[in-house]
Amino acid sequence: MSPVILIVEDEPDLVATLTYNLRQAGFVTRSATSGQEALTQARAEPLPDLVLLDLMLPDISGTTVCRELRGDATTRHIPVVMLTAKGDEVDRVVGFELGAEDYVVKPFSVRELILRIQAILRRSQAPQNEPTGILRFGRLRVDPDGHRVWVDGEPTQLTALEFRLLLTLLNRRGRVQTRDVLLEDVWGMVADVTTRTVDTHVKRLRQKLGEAGSYIETLRGVGYRWRDSPDDEQPVAEPEPPRTVEA
Repeated sequence: MSPVILIVEDEPDLVATLTYNLRQAGFVTRSATSGQEALTQARAEPLPDLVLLDLMLPDISGTTVCRELRGDATTRHIPVVMLTAKGDEVDRVVGFELGAEDYVVKPFSVRELILRIQAILRRSQAPQNEPTGILRFGRLRVDPDGHRVWVDGEPTQLTALEFRLLLTLLNRRGRVQTRDVLLEDVWGMVADVTTRTVDTHVKRLRQKLGEAGSYIETLRGVGYRWRDSPDDEQPVAEPEPPRTVEA
């Protein structure tokens, strides 16, 4: 079945352009012209494989829509690509912090947008190469298949990007990862994203991991590295699986 793209945009001409080009590229499309309609469409079967989300909507903001999608167990796994006229770095950082997969500034190349969508869908649908089973590292427990994380036995909620960043660093522990490498491997492409975005996500990941955040080391002027081994080797109780986890 062809991937379903939900276009959330209140400009009819742009909706028509995106619909035509996406269908030419082999996608199935649905559209919504308001935030509330977008939330309804995003929860309708079949669920969309990706949401193109304008931030300036007539009723509620696109950031609110993104936050609602990320907070709903039914839709939190759906990749979101934000479309906006706001191109400042702070706006991009906010978008990524809300869990967006990509951030595209208007005006944009429709061909480039389609390439980005294809890259995101390949990444989200590709088989996982990470080892199966629970990964243990000091205070930290990670379930790669279930997208679950525990610190000292307590569940920790991570966004999809934060989870990929965590697994990338953990699976390459002891090896330095430059910001450019992390952008390519975690975001899936060398896109219109600044290296400061990596720093922002690493900072938020450290904060969410609490005591286990110290396992991520900063090498100034180079990048980041996960420690070879934890300094704290005290036994940690095996966690109970949480009922809900933000993937």
